[in-house]
Amino acid sequence: MNKPINQSGWRPGTPMASEDAGAHPTVTGNKALMLEEPLIFEIGNAETTGVDLPQAKGDTASRLGSHARKGPIGLPGLSEPETVRHYTRLSRQNYAIDLGLFPLGSCTMKHNPRLNEKVARMPGFADVHPLQPVDTVRGALGVINELAHWLIELTGMHGVAMTPKAGAHGELCGILCIRAALEARGDAREVILVPESAHGTNPATAAFAGYKVEDIPANAEGRVDLEALKARLGPDVAGVMITNPNTCGLFERDMKAISDAVHAAGGFVYCDGANFNAIMGRVRPGDLGIDAMHINLHKTFSTPHGGGGPGSGPVVLSEALSPFGPLPFTAKMSDGIIQLVEEENASEHGHKQAFGRMTAFHGQMGMFTRALTYILSHGADGLRQASGDAVLNANYILRSLDDVLDAPFGKTGPCMHEALFGDAGFAEGMSTLDLAKGLIDEGFHPMTMYFPLVVHGAMLIEPTETESKAGIDQFVMAMRSLAERARAGDEALKTAPHHAPRARLDEAMAARKPRLAWSEPEVAPGSGNYEIPGAG
Repeated sequence: MNKPINQSGWRPGTPMASEDAGAHPTVTGNKALMLEEPLIFEIGNAETTGVDLPQAKGDTASRLGSHARKGPIGLPGLSEPETVRHYTRLSRQNYAIDLGLFPLGSCTMKHNPRLNEKVARMPGFADVHPLQPVDTVRGALGVINELAHWLIELTGMHGVAMTPKAGAHGELCGILCIRAALEARGDAREVILVPESAHGTNPATAAFAGYKVEDIPANAEGRVDLEALKARLGPDVAGVMITNPNTCGLFERDMKAISDAVHAAGGFVYCDGANFNAIMGRVRPGDLGIDAMHINLHKTFSTPHGGGGPGSGPVVLSEALSPFGPLPFTAKMSDGIIQLVEEENASEHGHKQAFGRMTAFHGQMGMFTRALTYILSHGADGLRQASGDAVLNANYILRSLDDVLDAPFGKTGPCMHEALFGDAGFAEGMSTLDLAKGLIDEGFHPMTMYFPLVVHGAMLIEPTETESKAGIDQFVMAMRSLAERARAGDEALKTAPHHAPRARLDEAMAARKPRLAWSEPEVAPGSGNYEIPGAG
């Protein structure tokens, strides 16, 4: 019986050419089309340049004054082909969403539709400048206003602050709205409650805003312990920051009860909406009693997190918090003109209590354009299907691996958009890191490791809605093989990766004692070999 064929046509168990590569070294270090690439300093030298410029005519006195360079800059001079080849070869040593599945949990690395890129690059969007007169950017303001409308519609909230530039920035915006609302009623509360299953930025944001942070434990199912939360509520609690779906990949079934309890105690509910892509078109956070929630536009509505440009983190607000939202924002006037509301006209629009600004200008225009394109091209049914497909793919991975990997919360029901596994069952001495390094040899970027902290040796996997069943099957095949090797104690995993451009690093040492400057190699006397000063 033939073994299953993966997408490349290779049957598992058939030797690959790269497996024998170590027995046939090359003098260049190149391995066929995988080219070895030295540092840019090792290609060129500081005495030459790839560009010839004519001598300046007339007065050549420097206008830099004391800012003029005192010594040589020390950068290598390369020709144009050398420069292009260097960076192209480096790019081939990097993993990208356009090369394969990116299983990072809690980061939503999905395909970025090229339609969004085409629209974002249209004249009038790509070249808009934040200092242009308002009368010349009416179209851009219209995009911001329409996107704001759909974000409010999708979440069932009352208003939205568009200017925050990423998730943590949005968290800070929401907490500052809560602080402003409490101060307006003369209520000096000083504690924010953060469940164990929340994103790690939540407690950092609350602390940055000046609040004391207290943990709320998770129950055996990986969700917020409702009774523990209720027991801690009191007159000193300003609110709760909760991630839903949470970082264990689970929907908080008690969300409405949590909101009701917090409101009854006089506090507010902040929801981390980084995982909104799992419930989009199916659940409206406003219906769950949430007062503020940021949305990672770059994750839910388009650009992969960490790739393709800046983030964007608009914050949707309840009716109780909307008057305290930051400036500026857009408003459609009776004549249909979109106006930018600043401090001088905020009172006319019911925002005289706005806490201030989050950023100098008006937000991330490129991400606004991409997100609106994504929303309009998908439509209501498409957005609902996208979230459903994300959940379906994650559950397919969960059930395809739960017999060879420990799934601590998989026994209590389905997950949402990400599947969580632990290292229970691995042979002694084997770790999650070893499995992840082995995954590099299989041609995949590793999943999120050791997070969330509530699961030992955590492996958090998010396939997103844009992956095909064939692509996921190949990933599952690789994971099953690696899990079985880890359970059997395969020592070869301890030294993986073996086929990557570089071997396993001492990552702790690299983080604690990074070498950030290049120095000229030295030749060891009589050896003919180069030695780099300070190299381990």
